Amino acid sequence: MPSRPAAAEAVTPEAVTPDPPGSIDRPLLTQSWLDVALVHWAADPADVAELLPAGTRPDTFGGAAHVGLIAFRMHRVGWLGLPSVPYLGGFLETNVRLYSVDGDGRRGVVFRSMDASRLIPVLMGRIGFGLPYLWSRMSFRRVGDIVLYTGSRRWPGPRGAGNRMALRIGERIGEPTELEHFLTARWGLHNASFGRTLFLRNTHPRWPLHRAELLTCDEDLVTAAGLPAPAGDPVSVLYSPGVPARFGLPAGPLRAG
Repeated sequence: MPSRPAAAEAVTPEAVTPDPPGSIDRPLLTQSWLDVALVHWAADPADVAELLPAGTRPDTFGGAAHVGLIAFRMHRVGWLGLPSVPYLGGFLETNVRLYSVDGDGRRGVVFRSMDASRLIPVLMGRIGFGLPYLWSRMSFRRVGDIVLYTGSRRWPGPRGAGNRMALRIGERIGEPTELEHFLTARWGLHNASFGRTLFLRNTHPRWPLHRAELLTCDEDLVTAAGLPAPAGDPVSVLYSPGVPARFGLPAGPLRAG
């Protein structure tokens, strides 16, 4: 049996595909992401690398890393194929995320913060999976083609960190660009959990995407997540009505890169 490469950069990353590479027949977790705003800025890979879990490196496009501010409505969260739990199965969430690739060439996302409007899911995510969930006051409103997301962090801090973001939804995208595929077609999650780096695979239908105009973006979640403040305009602003998603059991631990 050939030995595994010694460093994360030794393997060519897997191809970026708009559809998942396989299915998850027995999911650990099911959920839907609705009214999804995806705003991305280019970032220096050096700023990103030090914030990623062991065994991963920045996944770059055109030499740049990217930081995403993703706001959405979480809907119908269920465990082990069981129905969604009323009240706890739906809440608002805003993520700051980065893009990673591991020593096996698997591309994924790394969450630097996950603000959510329900305390119990926040505690479950932090205690059960070591995910950076935070409890926040949040609201969502849609008027015509305008969507508005707001949030203000409660716990654990920094208290008051948040966002106020408004988008105007534009035309449906027939064929996303290579960058749009790169930023949205991510079929896994890298997470440092209790001293190990794990990979959680996910599947969902192909994203229905719309181009969008960023009308307002007053936020300090990116700097609260340990990154430099975004410089200049976003390189991508998208909206999606949403998709249902399935997560498999964690794979790992990864070896350190």
